Amino acid sequence: MPKQVDHRERREEIARALWRVVDIAGVQRLSLREVAKEAGMSHGQLQHYFASRQELLTFAMDFAAERSAARVADGMARLGADPHPRYVLRLVLVEMLPLHPDSRATSRMNAAYVLEALHDEAIRERTRDGLSRGREQVEGLVRAAIADGRIAADRAPSTETDRLLALTGLTPLLELRVIEPDDALAAIDRHLEDLFTT
Repeated sequence: MPKQVDHRERREEIARALWRVVDIAGVQRLSLREVAKEAGMSHGQLQHYFASRQELLTFAMDFAAERSAARVADGMARLGADPHPRYVLRLVLVEMLPLHPDSRATSRMNAAYVLEALHDEAIRERTRDGLSRGREQVEGLVRAAIADGRIAADRAPSTETDRLLALTGLTPLLELRVIEPDDALAAIDRHLEDLFTT
């Protein structure tokens, strides 16, 4: 009897094929035909799972976000109960940088999605909402650390959040090998060392 392939599983396989296309050839090669070829299926088969480029891109971006969240959750489990907020913030910031194959794929998907968002209002709104939620989570960690006395009370939570997120701007320097991963990690560690009092 032929193996039954789960619909969600097949959609995830197609999303991974899209990641590979973006990773290898860039967003300019991102078409349903190119993704179908990478996934080893016909254009018609792919359209059974995704009717449009936008639908495929949105699913692939959501799937990338799920994988990132799962990696952060795994990292949090390794930190143990009640981890110091410095280590939580470090975990989140490191995950946002292209320092290993999975986070590199996610980073490149993010870049592709932002480029798409510049020209598509629906994607722009969705991207803005996702970025806003992520920023709120980081600011929540900063506010809690200020309340606990681990960050000085005179620090503005909003400004410190933006300064932390600015560290993700190291991404193009890493991607183009202007700096090495150790340089990025040293910048993150020094920033967190300066931010936290205890």
